Amino acid sequence: MNKQSLLSFYYKNTIEAGCDEAGRGCLAGPVFAAAVILPADFKNDLLNDSKKLSEKQRYQLRPIVEEQALAWAVVAVDNKEIDEVNILNASFLAMNRAVEKLTTVPQHLLIDGNRFRTRCKIPYTCMIKGDGRFYSIAAASILAKTYRDDYMAEIHKEFPYYDWHKNKGYPTKKHRAGIKEHGPCKYHRMSFRLLDEQLELKF
Repeated sequence: MNKQSLLSFYYKNTIEAGCDEAGRGCLAGPVFAAAVILPADFKNDLLNDSKKLSEKQRYQLRPIVEEQALAWAVVAVDNKEIDEVNILNASFLAMNRAVEKLTTVPQHLLIDGNRFRTRCKIPYTCMIKGDGRFYSIAAASILAKTYRDDYMAEIHKEFPYYDWHKNKGYPTKKHRAGIKEHGPCKYHRMSFRLLDEQLELKF
C-alpha cells in the first residue's frame, strides 16, 4: 500500500517555509531545528516524516533537499540554553533562529506540532503531524534529524560510555546505565530527569 502523497503547499502562490525540530525528548545534546523553502512543484516519492524512514533513507534525502530547496537553514540550541529556558521554549527558539537564517524571507510558516511562539512578523500555521503531510515540513524534519545525529555521533567520541552513536541522546537503558556509572557530563540537560527513579527501587 502506497503512502498518501504529501502536499506541496498550504497557501497557493505563497513562499512557505516548513519548520521542524529534532531532539526534544533527549537527555543530552542540543535540540536542532530546520526551516526549508521548497519549489511549489517539488515532488519526491521517498520524502516523508523522518521518523518513518530508515537512517539510510534520511541521509539519501538530505542532499536532495539541500540541492533543490530555494532556501534552507539548520540551527542548534545547546543543552545549557535548554536548561535556562526549558525544552519547549528552546524548540521555539531554534525554529525562529532557523527561519531568521533563511536567505529567502518566507511569507508564511508551516510549523510541525500544535504550538509555536514566534518572534518575527511572519504568519504561521501549526500542523499536528505536519511532517507526514507537507513536503516542506518533512524536508525540515530530515535536515534537523540528520544534522543532530551527526552531532551526537561526533560527541560520542568524547564520551563513548553513553552509547550516543546509537541512541542519539534518547533515554535508552544503556544511556541511563552510563549516567548511573559515570554521572552526567557537560552535554547533559540537567533540568531533565536523567535517571529513572524506578531503577533505584529494591523489589
